[in-house]
Amino acid sequence: MKKAAALDKAKFIAQLAVEKKGEDIVLMDMRGISTMCDWFVLVSASSSRRINAISNTIQRRLSKEHIFPLHVEGKHNSYWILLDYGDVVVHVFYSQIREFYGLERLWSDAPIERFDDKCLAKTSQKK
Repeated sequence: MKKAAALDKAKFIAQLAVEKKGEDIVLMDMRGISTMCDWFVLVSASSSRRINAISNTIQRRLSKEHIFPLHVEGKHNSYWILLDYGDVVVHVFYSQIREFYGLERLWSDAPIERFDDKCLAKTSQKK
């Protein structure tokens, strides 16, 4: 997976979040909108314990593939953890914090794909 395309990495991360009971998982296509990354993966969780579990699982599983974050933010407050993998940036939020900051609204030009435990939504949606 080290050479995996950014979308494949984002989908793998989304699947890991599902396994740890992540909620309202969205992949945002940032290509052509921002130079910071290709994809955002947004995940909500109902508790700081779950936020940490999701974040730790993503880091542990990707490290087995020799993929390491360039930067990690928020490990100490556990309301919003950001994992920067270069081409994919993961945001794991406490549900109310995600709603407050509204990244989907802020980056409303980005096509989004909703992810659930069965599959990625068949069609991209633009908010």
